[in-house]
Parts: sequence; C-alpha cells; structure tokens
Amino acid sequence: MRTAIFGGTFNPVHLGHKNAVKRVFEAVELDRVIVLPDRIPPHKAVKELAAEKDRLAMLELTFSDVPQTEISDYELKREGKSYSVITLRHFSETLPKDKLFFIMGSDMLLTFSKWYCWEEILSLCTLICVSRCDEDTGKLEPCAESLRHFGGEVIIVPVEPFEVSSTQLRDMIRKNEDCSCYLDENVVKYITDNNLYGRGV
Repeated sequence: MRTAIFGGTFNPVHLGHKNAVKRVFEAVELDRVIVLPDRIPPHKAVKELAAEKDRLAMLELTFSDVPQTEISDYELKREGKSYSVITLRHFSETLPKDKLFFIMGSDMLLTFSKWYCWEEILSLCTLICVSRCDEDTGKLEPCAESLRHFGGEVIIVPVEPFEVSSTQLRDMIRKNEDCSCYLDENVVKYITDNNLYGRGV
C-alpha cells in the first residue's frame, strides 16, 4: 500500500485542504490518505482552537465524499506536542508494509531543516509538497534538491491557490460574515449548530 499522511490543525478544515488532497491523488499514485488533526501543533501557537471532537467531526464531514481517505485521531490521543516524526514512527510500525508519504504546504518545506528530527523524517517517508503558485515552486525546487542530497525523496505538486486561511475564516465566522463558499456545507451547519469560533456562520 502507498499511504500518505496529511496532518494539520484544521481549525476549521476548509475546501482548500480538501482540494489539496484531491490534487495529490491526481498527481501521485496513492492507495489512501490518512488525515489527522494535531493536538498541540509544535510550530505555531493557535488561538481559538476548537475542541478535539469538533475538529475531528468537521474532518469526517469534509472528507466523507473523498474516496480512499481515512480520518485518524492518533495525534489527538497522544500527550504532548504533535511532532511529525512521532506520528511517522507510529505509522511505520503499524503499517510496516506500506510506503509512506507526508503531505505538507510550501511554508513547511522551506523551513523543514528546522523541524525536530527532520533527517529521520526523510528516512521514514517521501515528502509531498503542495505548491500554491509558480512563485512558490521556484523557491521550493532548490530546497527540495538540498533535501535530496540527504537521501530524501521530495515531490512538488502544484494546486490552485486558496483565497483564505483558517485564521481568516475564524475571523469571518466571529463577525458573522458569509464564508460558505470556503467550507463544506455540512461543516457550515456544524459550526452554526455548535456555535464554534464565537458565532454561527
């Protein structure tokens, strides 16, 4: 099996995340993508973090119609920060016959050499970097090439730009602005019903 891991805060998960996974499926031969929300992101402080059960539920709703995707609560059940290397060790042990891939954004690849145990990560998986514009790709290729010198495998996949971030979406929700074009319709209803991020959509 060829299995990709796609982690993130997903606070909230939006259509940009969903479209990125679909594009990766088109560009890379994969059998499945495991999507998992992190418990405590190691690289950034997150304000207004929705409850774990809510982020998990929104992922289930968003990816319910994307075949070959699975939602995992592995990082949510772990204590401490959600370091990618620990997650990859886990899946390497539990899926020993699988070839592992790890999906990340452009900003993550550009700072990858600062990650905890980054060289071990290269030994555990192939990196798939989602590039949102040509300008990104120009910056990413030299970075990818340097990681290949360390024995890493890096695939860069271009995707359509997504106009807003999760941070901006939370602000829109708090102000009761319409952001239904950026979220799965079932997630819009879930946020409203559960009054997440301060106000309903």
